[in-house]
Amino acid sequence: MANQKVSLELIEEFLSQKRIAVVGVSREPRHFSVALFEELARRGYDVVPVNPQASEVLGRQCFARVQDIQPPVDAALLMTPPAATDAVVKDCAAAGIRRVWMYRAAGEGAVSQPAVRFCQEQGIQVVPGECPFMFWRDAGAAHRIHGFLRKIFGQYPRHAHS
Repeated sequence: MANQKVSLELIEEFLSQKRIAVVGVSREPRHFSVALFEELARRGYDVVPVNPQASEVLGRQCFARVQDIQPPVDAALLMTPPAATDAVVKDCAAAGIRRVWMYRAAGEGAVSQPAVRFCQEQGIQVVPGECPFMFWRDAGAAHRIHGFLRKIFGQYPRHAHS
């Protein structure tokens, strides 16, 4: 599946939100989704775990679905398999979430083309792919190198007016 072009403004808008659901965060402490969840919390985000198989993640109450979160979140970062993403974006629409990021570092990640189309049809801002680590200037070296290589090959998001 080809990377879709996404503007840097859309990414910056998502990352400017303060309360973010992380959907599909693992119960396994060494899983990458947990590292990203912890990094968001370290950066001051009010992160809310969503996983129907867990009651809590890292000491925070975990919700089965985004509609169950109170108070509601501003955005949702999806770390789900593509097949689950289709259902989760419908949950996001039902919950009134207007910003969705479908995580991807390699392979398809959480990206599902039907889910991207659904978001677009519903007026939900969608980041179809990418890893948030690449957009934090003080991220680790591996993430900066990944971002640098994406820039060299013209695959790094740009500002819409560029």
